[in-house]
Amino acid sequence: QVQLVESGGGLVQPGGSLRLSCLASGRFFSENGMSWYRQAPGKQRELVAFITSGGTTNYVDSVKGRFTISRDNAKNTVYLQMNSLKPEDTAVYYCKTRRNSVDYWGQGTQVTVSS
Repeated sequence: QVQLVESGGGLVQPGGSLRLSCLASGRFFSENGMSWYRQAPGKQRELVAFITSGGTTNYVDSVKGRFTISRDNAKNTVYLQMNSLKPEDTAVYYCKTRRNSVDYWGQGTQVTVSS
């Protein structure tokens, strides 16, 4: 059983920063790729960033240069550093991993960018 718990969301002004964390249970963490997704009201959930077990990263175009995904295998944690936040970044952010052909999701953390 894999459990993912996100934290770090909140209300921030445009141009501000937040760092999201996702703590994973289990001993699989270092073997798995990890993803951050987001879902805004009325929109489909979209992939924001991905990091492989080896540390290779990829981002959706809209966050490139502003967001950074990283991982600390010793802490079973993946992070999403979000800088220069915009109102359109407002969404619930989820972390996700896949193991043995099963997707596991966290409960999500709300990020609101507003003045």
